[in-house]
Amino acid sequence: MTGEILTVEQMYAADRYAGETGIPSLKLMEEAGSAVAAEIIKRWQPRPICVFCGPGNNGGDGFVVARHLLEAKWEVWVESLHDPRTLKGDALHMAKLWKGEAISIAESTRMADLFVDALFGAGLSRPLEGEALRLAQGSRRYKDRIISIDVPSGIDGNTGRPKGDTAFEAGLTVTFFRKKPAHLLYPGRALCGEVVVADIGIPDEAAPRVGAKTWENSPATWGRAFPWAETTAHKYARGHCVVVSGPAHATGAARLAARGALRIGAGLVSVASPPDAVPVNAAALTAIMVKPFDGSKGLAELLKDKRLNAVVIGPGCGANLNTEELVAAALNSGGATVIDADGLTAFRSEPKVLFKLLRESAVLTPHEGEFERVFPGLLANSASKLEAVRAAAALAKCTVLLKGADTVIASPDGRAAINSNAPPALATAGSGDVLAGLIGGLLAQGLDSFAAASMGAWLHGEAANTFGPGLIAEDLPEQLPAVLKALKESE
Repeated sequence: MTGEILTVEQMYAADRYAGETGIPSLKLMEEAGSAVAAEIIKRWQPRPICVFCGPGNNGGDGFVVARHLLEAKWEVWVESLHDPRTLKGDALHMAKLWKGEAISIAESTRMADLFVDALFGAGLSRPLEGEALRLAQGSRRYKDRIISIDVPSGIDGNTGRPKGDTAFEAGLTVTFFRKKPAHLLYPGRALCGEVVVADIGIPDEAAPRVGAKTWENSPATWGRAFPWAETTAHKYARGHCVVVSGPAHATGAARLAARGALRIGAGLVSVASPPDAVPVNAAALTAIMVKPFDGSKGLAELLKDKRLNAVVIGPGCGANLNTEELVAAALNSGGATVIDADGLTAFRSEPKVLFKLLRESAVLTPHEGEFERVFPGLLANSASKLEAVRAAAALAKCTVLLKGADTVIASPDGRAAINSNAPPALATAGSGDVLAGLIGGLLAQGLDSFAAASMGAWLHGEAANTFGPGLIAEDLPEQLPAVLKALKESE
């Protein structure tokens, strides 16, 4: 499997594994610096470039970058945070190979057209200070001219958060072997600019060997598992997704979800409607059926039909006791269940009641406000958004998808995925309802909850990217045919 995301500690272990398989650490450093230089040469014509070198291996990479640029006839010099003679190990070796100009950052008055940030890598354990802090504070003015090695200095590689108040901001970040959480989680993702992952010779099998359990969400990780219809398929073999509607004045959210479920491939989709909502939904729906029910007992009776194998509940339902009872009926039915919006907020005073009802086949799809209501304090008190969602999934014993520009999906067994293709256009009313429907439609087709949530999130983002500016929620399901066609052709 590709697309693994490694923590800082796992990346150190991958480096060690490479050494155990006969790849010297010096060779890895040489390959890393060479890769950064190659990315610079690919993008710019020769011009004055300064390489800021720090006290560790990140600085050693910087000396390699400078050497390769000098060999390519660039005007390049090194500005060092500390005396290069105080470096150790591989970094000292690479500093000794540098035959160009090297001066102290504190004493420099020179100005370059480009800057390489090789001060500190992803494992920085303290806030920036002194000259490094001064440079970071000025980096925003020169963002498009800064190339960071590994992560912008000052960013925690595991969380994406600055260690202090300020970190470097780069236009290009070159990292090695696999991405780290900081490359995908905000604010680190924004501070990294474009991220390039360079192959420096670490064997691919290092990722699973060091315990990778997080992936960048994309077809590279799940594409061949998508439930394409077989040539002999019929609608009853592709599942039946039920979306529970709110009352007559709040039916639109359910219809958005239902349209998403139908477009993603569910064989049949129904909107379960309370009595007053039946005429409204019936007048607005065609291929999607309307199934009347009255209260939680009525929904439970409806869901006794085991052909109705997936339920989406919450959008437009109202955050009240009635919705609590409807959620309980859905979960007790035994079908796979997506709980969104009001279906989560209804339990804000007693989330433990929800936890007792949940099963592994459920998917919770909160935004940050809803997440706080169901998992109070967890986001604020966790090291990162990734770890908060992973902890929430373990607590709820089901898949949790925390929506946002850096949507995180986690399974109770510890697997997690970070979505990276969602455009700002998704910040529009109803887009989350469509996402809930996409996941419900995939669950109806027999996918497990983590796979359905991961695929739904990526396809949701790709539909928005396909449409472009001016997107509204109603547009999302209509982009899926083109998105799915492209996905199929890419296999």
